[in-house]
Amino acid sequence: MAYVEGRVVHDADSHIFEPPGYAEEYADPAMREQLSEALASGETPAFIDAALAKQKDPEFRAKDAEEIMLRKNHVAVGAMLREDRPVALDHLGFASQLVFTTTYLAPLRRFDLGENVELAYALATGHNRGIVDFCSVDRRLLPVCYVPFADIERAATAAGEAIEMGAKALMIASNPPRQHSQSHIGFDRVWAQAQEAGVPILFHVGGEQPMNPVYKENGLPAVPDFHGGDSNFTSVSYMAIPYAPMQTMSTLIFDGVFDRFPELRFGAIELGASWLPGWMRSMDSAADAFGRNEERLQNASMKPSEFVRRQLRVTPYPHEPAGWIIEHTGPEVTMFSSDYPHVEGGRNPMKRFESSLSDRSDEERYAFFRGNFADLMGPGLGDLDVPVVAA
Repeated sequence: MAYVEGRVVHDADSHIFEPPGYAEEYADPAMREQLSEALASGETPAFIDAALAKQKDPEFRAKDAEEIMLRKNHVAVGAMLREDRPVALDHLGFASQLVFTTTYLAPLRRFDLGENVELAYALATGHNRGIVDFCSVDRRLLPVCYVPFADIERAATAAGEAIEMGAKALMIASNPPRQHSQSHIGFDRVWAQAQEAGVPILFHVGGEQPMNPVYKENGLPAVPDFHGGDSNFTSVSYMAIPYAPMQTMSTLIFDGVFDRFPELRFGAIELGASWLPGWMRSMDSAADAFGRNEERLQNASMKPSEFVRRQLRVTPYPHEPAGWIIEHTGPEVTMFSSDYPHVEGGRNPMKRFESSLSDRSDEERYAFFRGNFADLMGPGLGDLDVPVVAA
């Protein structure tokens, strides 16, 4: 029995756990040594070897189905071995999954914001080849490739290469590069290629500006995160997650990117959604306040919040009030995600979202679990968005 049965549900956020050196092996040979040095690629940690051993243990694997949502991170089915990921999807029952990196989320952003542009694009190329190859075993797996924005001309080339190799979505950092905004007109070549290919542009947690670490210096004991350390999110650092996405997407809207590319879709993934209603209202207020003086606002074809409803799709966390968010943003914006196999996704996201959506209409629930994802992905979803026919 699958986790989801008898209905079409698309998963807007899932991950793989690449072992050290994974992307480096897919990078151009001339750049592998530099990347390995920059990433400090070394021997495989013992816990990864232990997790791989479990994946090959028949007794452990005999409980794949019943523990599909209980096993997390490296020991989860299909987290590291691509041949096992279709098995995971069968047990999960999702019609499709967007697939993101885990290991390279931070390095991709760090290199993109750094001074060595060559390394940024070399890592992106290796990552993109690796994740497309991982997902090649099952068409339900939709690989998300990364496009560095450190160099305007190279970003357009990288976007074209990623689309050509099979990317189903392009991820960019929500934190801006060092010398220019993501709304720079030079990036119109990126947006144009993505729109023509029907490939969405995605922001994902890990690409934003982290909280200033000085907030941890409070004279109190350290607060553990989900994993028992202090490098992941806690209640305070969680509050900083939407700052960069809100600023960047506001800039893209105000500078006309959404208007110039009306068929292009954007997604904010694993960045929460409780901030959406206030952000949309704030943008409309800004347009009212500054529209008399700013030609760019006068030329806009609609209100900022209307661009959001037309072109932006966002995944709430399972602990957020998804029903309330829909009530105050409209039914077009939010969509389901599991974050499989990360701990943060929880053991039963479907139940939590269903509970939160209990007072919403059938049409709104359909949009959340299926329709808005289909709109985000466009033609890239192909025939994966088909009705389930009872046997």
